[in-house]
Amino acid sequence: MRVPVAFGQYVPVDSPIHALDAKTKMGLVAAFTAGVFMVDGFPGLAVMALVVVATVAVSRVPWHIAIRGVRALSFILAFTLLAHGLRWNPATVTLVRLGPLAVDGPGLVTGVFFAARIMLLVVGTSLLTLTTTPVQLTDGLERVMRPLEVVRFPAGEVAMMLTIALRFIPTTAAEAEKIVIAQTARGARFDEGGPIRRARAFVPVLVPLFINLFRRAEDLALAMESRCYRGGRGRTRLNASVMRPADWMTLAFATAVMIAVGVAL
Repeated sequence: MRVPVAFGQYVPVDSPIHALDAKTKMGLVAAFTAGVFMVDGFPGLAVMALVVVATVAVSRVPWHIAIRGVRALSFILAFTLLAHGLRWNPATVTLVRLGPLAVDGPGLVTGVFFAARIMLLVVGTSLLTLTTTPVQLTDGLERVMRPLEVVRFPAGEVAMMLTIALRFIPTTAAEAEKIVIAQTARGARFDEGGPIRRARAFVPVLVPLFINLFRRAEDLALAMESRCYRGGRGRTRLNASVMRPADWMTLAFATAVMIAVGVAL
């Protein structure tokens, strides 16, 4: 039986994307994010979408896992469309009108543009955690922030905290799903009534969820103390990550492509 993988959790497959250094993938994510925000039209988003499709295909991450974050943001995407497409007492020609409320054509196009930008950002940036182990991610974050140690910035501690936070996202989602299933089996209903009633129905889910999170955090702290973890200063590594020529070439080429697309489109 295949074990489901939560959103953001590492997918252990053999691919060229997995073989890249963590720092290279962080640079690629930064370049991709900058490129997505630089484009101001649908042709640019189409090129970025092709980049995401090609990257997911090369990474060999299953599509149902790569797009799982989009489903989690369905409310934000719907709100983006409504915020740009709906008009109250519009003075211009509209597509659909229902009393004082109407759907504005240019506004709807703008909403689709921003919703598509959000989808590309979610899928593209999620590949960082889907193709990088927590240990590699911690090492990469620490090395990226190492120059800040000159001003006494705790790069090692901050990198560890960020990695633990990223690692707990899929754990929290899986734990919440289990509690919802258990409460539903006991007769709880989360899809009945108005918004206030539905919000109250989730109270029996939040209480055990936070209790389990605090218990996991305590267990993790005890495990780290028992292994003599005292922060990033003076720590040694069994496998030191080094950016190879292929990493530098990939980072330089992808950054140049993202900037060119952002400027041209």
